[in-house]
Amino acid sequence: MAVNNVQKYYEVVSKIVDRTGELIRNRIFAAKTIQTKASNIDFVTETDKEVECMIINGLKTEFPDHKFIGEETAAETNMPLVLTDEPTWIIDPVDGTLNFVHGNPHVCTSIGLYINKKPELGLIDVPIMKFRFTAMQGQGAKLNGKPIKVSGVKELSEALICLEGGNDPALQKRQSVIDNYSTFLPLVHGVRTYGSAAFSLAAVAMGATDMYMEYGPHIWDMAAGYVILQEAGGVLIDPAGGPIDLMSCRMLAASSPELAAEAASKFKQYYPKRDDA
Repeated sequence: MAVNNVQKYYEVVSKIVDRTGELIRNRIFAAKTIQTKASNIDFVTETDKEVECMIINGLKTEFPDHKFIGEETAAETNMPLVLTDEPTWIIDPVDGTLNFVHGNPHVCTSIGLYINKKPELGLIDVPIMKFRFTAMQGQGAKLNGKPIKVSGVKELSEALICLEGGNDPALQKRQSVIDNYSTFLPLVHGVRTYGSAAFSLAAVAMGATDMYMEYGPHIWDMAAGYVILQEAGGVLIDPAGGPIDLMSCRMLAASSPELAAEAASKFKQYYPKRDDA
């Protein structure tokens, strides 16, 4: 993919996200219309839908031959997802909707561009904090235009980590979360939970945390963060070890391969339904 093409894609999507970020800032403390999706804590608001429409319509205008995978569109169709070789924008309009509903600032818009199934561009916008994480393949990762790098921590004993509960009500999933907290809490400096997969990935990329693991995130939660984390020098693998599968709804992000391997050896595993199933 020519660099000038990716730069054009980045410029277009950045302008769109300028507008969606303003919308989220204006709405976060306002009254909201709330519906549920897969569970009674899996929320969607009118803002989720409006932001996704703004992004997809804006990109379609400029790039009519591109494909799209959007969280809210996928929820409405409830069909297995397919990632083709065509240029595909993978969009989470409001990642951290539960945070958004409660007025918590850890709310992101996450957009990844994949071509030939490979990550080319990632953008995570945190509009309340006015953080924008960006990366293009081979050009490094940035926060508000300034380069960022992972911490490089290699051992759990020196790590600040993030573990997420997610919104899957399955008892087996919840027990795995409890067991993993119990395992890791004595081994690390501390454990954080942000309520946004995109923000959690960005936190590892910027060196604010050293590892993040979750069962249940979808491809739109991971797509942008994968590019940004890689370009910041980090790794994204399966929580059991081995390469990441963005359709698996499982991920382990870390500041180094050594830290990822040590963590993967200790997790109680859980396998949610895949995005392509």
